[in-house]
Amino acid sequence: MISTILFDLDGTLVDTAPDLGYALNIQLKRHGKSILSDAMIRPFASHGSRGLIGLGFGITPSDDNFIAMRDEYLAIYDTVFTRSPVLFDGIAELLQAIENKDLKWGIVTNKPGRFTLRLIESMGLHQRTACVVSGDDASKPKPSPETLLLACKQLGVKPQQCVYVGDAERDIQAGKAARMKTVVALFGYIDVSDKPSEWGADALIETPKDLLGLLNISA
Repeated sequence: MISTILFDLDGTLVDTAPDLGYALNIQLKRHGKSILSDAMIRPFASHGSRGLIGLGFGITPSDDNFIAMRDEYLAIYDTVFTRSPVLFDGIAELLQAIENKDLKWGIVTNKPGRFTLRLIESMGLHQRTACVVSGDDASKPKPSPETLLLACKQLGVKPQQCVYVGDAERDIQAGKAARMKTVVALFGYIDVSDKPSEWGADALIETPKDLLGLLNISA
């Protein structure tokens, strides 16, 4: 019996790509580089600062200047990350239906805690979510199952009672490792090179409303 629905944050519950991209373009201009379009940035938004820095500057965590560039990016993002986040279309209705059914829902994200809590507070979600687990709340973020298992511990539920919904392969890897049911949010930040049908999820959904059908919940 499913009692809890856990969501990834960026690209699944909330559309944060415009603000993530806005911060990247500020950094690009600071370094004399051309800004990137929203369409170019959007598929990388779920990959956090690592993916965005890689896109904008062509460097990886193995490069000597990666940490400095990442820290600079995060400092910029810290000033703009509540600029324009919005729930994806259909998410508000989905959350209300989950609550009407007396089910729990929570957030498990790789986003650093310094941003997660303030973001959901700015959107009025902090009083509704049953738990919030950020990437730095455990020793290993997704694709490790540690943050998902921490959410279960906080909620007093078994992983088998949970569904995890995300838009990246590491979300599905983490959910499966935690022995949860897993769902791919195809409306999220899916790149054309991604192959979500090969990630091994239990289901793929085109819209948030599709999750209601999977859970046998009425809107």
